Amino acid sequence: MTAIEKFQVSLEAAEAYEDLFVPGIFAEWAPLIVEATGVSPGQAVLDVACGTGIAARTAADVLGGSGTVVGTDLNESMLTVARRVRPDLTWQQADAQHLPYPDRSFDVVLCQMGLMFFDDRVAALSEMARVVTSDGKMGLVVPSKIENQPAYSRLTEIVADEAGPEGAALLSTYWSCGDADELTSMLNAAGLRVVTLYEHPGTASFASVDDLVKTEIEGSPLYSRITEQTYQRIRERARSALGEWETNGRLDAPLRGLVVCAGR
Repeated sequence: MTAIEKFQVSLEAAEAYEDLFVPGIFAEWAPLIVEATGVSPGQAVLDVACGTGIAARTAADVLGGSGTVVGTDLNESMLTVARRVRPDLTWQQADAQHLPYPDRSFDVVLCQMGLMFFDDRVAALSEMARVVTSDGKMGLVVPSKIENQPAYSRLTEIVADEAGPEGAALLSTYWSCGDADELTSMLNAAGLRVVTLYEHPGTASFASVDDLVKTEIEGSPLYSRITEQTYQRIRERARSALGEWETNGRLDAPLRGLVVCAGR
């Protein structure tokens, strides 16, 4: 098993992703990537590795019915949920490294929290550059490097300790695109230039530490590869390690990320 793997999850996990990941983490970032790329009525927008579609839905709200939005993901379960939530938008199964669209067919291409999971990131970025118009924009959101994540670094250490090398490799993937200089180099290699890049101090908001752990573990392939005993130990240790960010039974853990707008 490689450190970077495609997230093939069940429909149940995709529903949990929509119910937990989206409100807890991703809903905060979607308006940022849409604003950074200047999405406006009349445009054609592509959301790559869309998951259940929060960035695509946010873009569609800005378009207000004037323009088109397409969301793509390799995982059919994610798209099933996306179609249920927003049946008015177009959802298509596609590999980010081989997008099934003509050159320069979208004004804006978005990729929120997905780049780190691609086997060949430069190839995926090159495909996004290919399908965006000559004066269009490409937007990225990725988590910042693990050194900038005080809460998640603790959780990652716990998972690595309890789940072994495979668990460590899987979770380290989350933070693998979080160096701004390296990310800029990848974009340049794909024929893109950075227009804006900034680090946003976001928040992972959950009802409890247990809910955050459930979201991160059960929403990934790791869940099927650990025992219930291992999972219980991770939960118990996380309660102690992340307790400083829990107030009145609610967790608001820091989660920093890079928001990028690039052009051709």
